[in-house]
Amino acid sequence: MEHSHTVLCIDDDTDDLELLHDALQKVGKDYKVIEAHDGLEGIRRLHELKNAGTLPCLIVLDVNMPRMDGRETFRMIKSEEQFEEIPVVVFSTSNSHVDQLFFTGKNVEYIIKPVSVTPLEEIADRMLRHCGE
Repeated sequence: MEHSHTVLCIDDDTDDLELLHDALQKVGKDYKVIEAHDGLEGIRRLHELKNAGTLPCLIVLDVNMPRMDGRETFRMIKSEEQFEEIPVVVFSTSNSHVDQLFFTGKNVEYIIKPVSVTPLEEIADRMLRHCGE
């Protein structure tokens, strides 16, 4: 299965999604950003991509979401063999030690969303480095 220049962003906050989408597009002009508004939609989009013969090179995941939170979404992603190698960056407003502890030792970068939009391009650049190019 080919890993494309596609980033899947799973976040229920439409403003945060839009800002991150713009920053990722600015930094990685060759990258396509696909959005999902909760974990269930994110899993569905992953399967759609797989069925199309391609997988994202990165999944950006929020923690606090309705229907299926980021922890459960992460568990589901990593439980499926075809998705387990896709890098995940957690990008959340949660600075909870419990949330951060959940992702410790799971090869996940945990980034707390900035209060201002200024460093977003720097964060987007940092995220895209996980795509391995």
